[in-house]
Amino acid sequence: MSVFPEEPALIAQRLAKMAWQSILVVGVCSLVVGVLALVWPAATLIVVGVLFGVYLLVSGVLQIVAAFGTHASVAIRVLAFVSGALSILLGLLCFRGEMQSILLLGLWIGIGWLFRGITEITASVADRDRPARGWQIFLGVLTALGGVVLIVSPLASVALLVLFGGIWLLVVGVVEIITAFRIRSAAKRVASG
Repeated sequence: MSVFPEEPALIAQRLAKMAWQSILVVGVCSLVVGVLALVWPAATLIVVGVLFGVYLLVSGVLQIVAAFGTHASVAIRVLAFVSGALSILLGLLCFRGEMQSILLLGLWIGIGWLFRGITEITASVADRDRPARGWQIFLGVLTALGGVVLIVSPLASVALLVLFGGIWLLVVGVVEIITAFRIRSAAKRVASG
């Protein structure tokens, strides 16, 4: 009698089903947000700037709370406290004016895109059996290049941020939807054979 209530094959099938559905939802959400950003760029930028400031404030407070509530070493708790305090400071700067918020947001997104692009490229190159591998490499290159542009020139690219962000979200949405259906097909092949 098995210790596990379900066979490993059934667990793998359920995980594959959840994976492709999750990726599909992310892809559809990316498409919707991309369309909204392209239809209402000025309003989108202001809303995103405010939300970014709120995010920084909330995450900063939570980091400080975690610094006092964790059982980690003193050095880790100090780093968490400093990181939380800096996050709160940056969040407050976002509310001083639209340009500060947009500058911080541009840098934040640029750094995030650069790291995501490098990670996507590295993972796709390393895993030759990855579904939609070519699409993932293409997405990684586009994401990394977009990150470099935002880091190098965040203020000059403010007007392009919403446009590029909207287009990027459309591309990500399409790639994620393609990836989701490829994962579903691979899961069906594994389940049937």
